[in-house]
Amino acid sequence: MDYDKPEALNPQVYHQLCHQSPQPDGEATLNGFDEAAAPEDKREFRSDSLWRVLHERHINMIAFSGTIGNGLFLGSGRSLASAGPGGAVVAYVLMGTVISSVISCLGEMTALMPVNAPVMEFPRRFVSRGVGFAVGWIYWFAYAVLAGEQLVAVSNAIKFRYDDGITFLNWDIGERVDNAVWITVFLVLVVAFNMFPVRVFGELEYIFGCFKLMFITMLIMLMFFLSIVQPRGEAYYTEPLGTRYWNSPYSFFNPIYNAKDENLEIKHVIEGSLGTLLGVWTTFTSVLFSYVGMDIVAATAAESRALANVESMKMAARKINLRIITLYSLAVLTASFVVPMDHPFINGKASSVSARSVFIIAVVEAGMPKAAHFFNAVFCFSAFTCGINSLYIATRVLHTLALRGQTGPEFITKRLRACRSGVPVRAVLVTGALMMLAYMGGSGAPGARLDELANNCTVSCLVVYATICATYLYFFRTLEDAKLYGNTSESQAASYDRDHPLYPYKSHGQWLKGCYGMVACIILILFNGVGALIGPFNVRKFVSAYISLPTFLVLVIGYNLRKHGLRLSDWWADKSGDLSNTVQATSLKRKGRLEFLDNGFTRENMLAFLEWIWVWTK
Repeated sequence: MDYDKPEALNPQVYHQLCHQSPQPDGEATLNGFDEAAAPEDKREFRSDSLWRVLHERHINMIAFSGTIGNGLFLGSGRSLASAGPGGAVVAYVLMGTVISSVISCLGEMTALMPVNAPVMEFPRRFVSRGVGFAVGWIYWFAYAVLAGEQLVAVSNAIKFRYDDGITFLNWDIGERVDNAVWITVFLVLVVAFNMFPVRVFGELEYIFGCFKLMFITMLIMLMFFLSIVQPRGEAYYTEPLGTRYWNSPYSFFNPIYNAKDENLEIKHVIEGSLGTLLGVWTTFTSVLFSYVGMDIVAATAAESRALANVESMKMAARKINLRIITLYSLAVLTASFVVPMDHPFINGKASSVSARSVFIIAVVEAGMPKAAHFFNAVFCFSAFTCGINSLYIATRVLHTLALRGQTGPEFITKRLRACRSGVPVRAVLVTGALMMLAYMGGSGAPGARLDELANNCTVSCLVVYATICATYLYFFRTLEDAKLYGNTSESQAASYDRDHPLYPYKSHGQWLKGCYGMVACIILILFNGVGALIGPFNVRKFVSAYISLPTFLVLVIGYNLRKHGLRLSDWWADKSGDLSNTVQATSLKRKGRLEFLDNGFTRENMLAFLEWIWVWTK
């Protein structure tokens, strides 16, 4: 429909789920709910359709498990070294507000219009088809690279060696076997896991996510107790640490910034206020990498039983924000009490990538070296499962692009959209082939290629996140125009009026969050490569910091040239502004809201309170 005068549409509350079919670009999008989900034993063994079998608990844990990885476990040490203890915590909290704004934007649009592949579909509707096309490909590329990066992380973690002159730990088999062998082994395993039927995949991810949740909770408690209890006899220190590493001669921020070459050798030192600013700024990108994966809550829509359940999407978005940001911030805060920012291992002197983890350093110096082995095993497991999740998301993105006819010639597209038992097998294999970028991770200094891959993935996701926020602002304007120009009836009010009690998911001040998220992501994109320009110019780091931006622009321009030629006025006029297939909340009693039925302490009130706790914790 015309964007300037959107017509009012009759929203419906859908209780049935859709069946996907190929949709060539320029025609109807994948947003229907015209067919109920069939029992799994009656589904077609071979078709172009994914199977809608994932429950809310699966979606929550797929997103949680896909986010918890080496970004925190291995990357938090670098954040502590660059920004100082206070700066690292500030960076995690501040970047948490940015990613929270993005997820809130995506969550509100998806709750109102539960379409498949919302990250790609909404830009197509409200910005332009060219932008939607580019977002789809850059999103696929980002998660394929992220999956490869996780393989590099696993291969580096297996080569565990910790030697500080007092304690010596190592995994001999990891040191004796070449990185390429480990990458090959885990690449095969990651691809194999993604061949499982999605019901099996969802159950495995639920188990993985629960384990990670318990582990990170235990990690936070352990770091806190190590800072306040009397040290063991084998510890490196004799008194409780408390806040020693926040006090003089240490400081809240690190006043020194060390510019390093690609071999992690210090080439230039900047002190004072400028050093503090650079230290905190360069930490932002690495911290944001820790949060990549939270958008998975919406990316699993094509296989969700609860696609049209607005309460499920609302709770999924809010829970992932609350859980991840809280756990990450507490983990870094408690770790900063037991590891100083000038520790040599987190400043490039570690003998292996895992040895630079603040959590491993903490338990070794606390006199618990056996715990370091367990932690490193969990880090390997965590990176491996993140690789599984990242490949899963990338394959679903590629499958959706194929359904829209945006993956090249028909003989390629037909194969990419084909599914076997609800799994896009060929999309898995093609994306797995791109994951072989991980073999580049074996060159250079330990962790150098890991950092480059992580940086490239982060910038690609930043481009997507900035687009999501811009899309929300167009969406917000479309809602306002629908109220002004459409013949909005009472039944339509819940779809167009954000203040209506049945509007699916409203976050207060969301348009301001959209502006904040978009501006923050754009600034991070433009200036994330500052570290490559300081001291000796690092070509590899510069390319990894900026290659995603021109790639995105080339995709947008290429799409529009092919579709519209040089008619520039048509480049942004092909958005539909479509507000069809909206859904409403079915009851004024909203999920996740605590409401007592009686006055005083009664059995009914206690049950209501326990139910509220269960809703937020399950």
